[in-house]
Amino acid sequence: METKDVVIAGGGPVGLMLACELRLAGLEVLVVERLLDIDPTIKAGSINLPTAEALYRRGLLPALQEVQQQAFEQMKAFRGGKAPSAPRPAGHFAGIMVGCAGIDFSDPDFRDAGPAASVFVVGQQALEAILGARAAELGVEVRRGAELTGFTTDDAGVTVQLGPTADNQVRAEWLVGCDGGRSLVRKLAGFDFPGTEPAITGRQAIVELEGAERLRPSWHYTDTGIYAHGPVPGRILTVEFDGPPEDRDAPITAEEIQGSLRRVSGVDVTVTKLVSATRFTDNARQVTSYRKGRVLLAGDAAHVHSPFGGQGLNLGMGDAVNLGWKLAATIHGTAPDGLLDTYTTERHPIGEWVLDWTRAQIALMGTDSRTAALRSVVGDLLATPSGSTYLAKKLSGVLQRYPIEGDHELVGTSAPDFEFADGTRLGEHLADGKSLLLDLADSPAMREAAAGRVRVLTTKYGGELTGVLIRPDGIVAWAASDGSTNGLDEALATWLGQSRS
Repeated sequence: METKDVVIAGGGPVGLMLACELRLAGLEVLVVERLLDIDPTIKAGSINLPTAEALYRRGLLPALQEVQQQAFEQMKAFRGGKAPSAPRPAGHFAGIMVGCAGIDFSDPDFRDAGPAASVFVVGQQALEAILGARAAELGVEVRRGAELTGFTTDDAGVTVQLGPTADNQVRAEWLVGCDGGRSLVRKLAGFDFPGTEPAITGRQAIVELEGAERLRPSWHYTDTGIYAHGPVPGRILTVEFDGPPEDRDAPITAEEIQGSLRRVSGVDVTVTKLVSATRFTDNARQVTSYRKGRVLLAGDAAHVHSPFGGQGLNLGMGDAVNLGWKLAATIHGTAPDGLLDTYTTERHPIGEWVLDWTRAQIALMGTDSRTAALRSVVGDLLATPSGSTYLAKKLSGVLQRYPIEGDHELVGTSAPDFEFADGTRLGEHLADGKSLLLDLADSPAMREAAAGRVRVLTTKYGGELTGVLIRPDGIVAWAASDGSTNGLDEALATWLGQSRS
């Protein structure tokens, strides 16, 4: 029987990112994906700061920058070749657009993220292509045209059945379901998946339109729903509050998109060509634990919600980066007790926040007069400097923090992209996916404490910090500003299993 360390069901961005992280740690990984090619259906169009940082730290910034430039050219074409007349939006809440002009970027929560902060317009298909190339470069086996059809588990591992032939089996120590919102892995493993039922039908599409000039750009509320037009040519979105679709699996036609757009916008447009289209609802559910025995979940397999706020892709990418090094350490036998359990401990609260963030937007999108009045008040609040800064911090991901013990304010946060005296930045030293101790005070005591336990970079930095321990996922596990090593031994033992003998 074929054997692997890990089988990943699902070859989208989350599955590919996880596979790359595991492969960096020297593991044998098989990714199975039923689709032969990248799904062209319109999906997420942007990434947040934690996602950009994770990709930057693995050397993928140039590829992201190239994709973003192409996206900017499409946006310029949508505006008729003109530059935008107003500052680019920081994002939206329930369709209420918030620009960057009023945001207080001096707020200390906006850490120095280096060049990663400049990359945000990266679509899901482009990201999947980038990660697919990266996986191939690392030697990850991605088996397209195959899919998981079943599996059995025992104390030592998982036996996975792969289609289309029923007798094709793979033995692995672990199975990870990255197979989307309707995850077969989740269903077969019996994960609890509580949540709230859907109340809307949303449609998003790329189309060719007659009468497009009569549609206003950006987001708009009407008496019958919501529609959005742009920011790239042919992109439209509608939301109707008539419950979920009767058949989520029915093919989406040009007539369906046209009918919804006409009903919501009140404009007699004609869809002449359907390039890409999808339906969505506000179904919001999350598994109670991301692990069940030898089976783990990541991405939409672990949590589903409406796409408003653009958090879904980023939430899944965060899952992959958090899980990768922990699962690798577990397989290598170097993980301290309970390390893999911290995957749920750290990621579940962030997923829970995203679900509530999307639920709140649905509540604010209603077409009745009371909701419209509330939306006006919220819009006024978001237009204030405090409101726009709050929204920007929430959407960008800079407020994400893990519950890690430690007195320093950096502990539990994503490490700032320190610029060192030699001109290098922190992100350039994290491409190998390993933990790193920054010795910023040329401290023999710090180097002695870390000897044989973690890679050390002795360098100079202009700030007050004297030492920083950074986990493989870029999260600060320990930091000091007084030159001491107090707490360093405990942090190394807790996160890397590196106890003093």
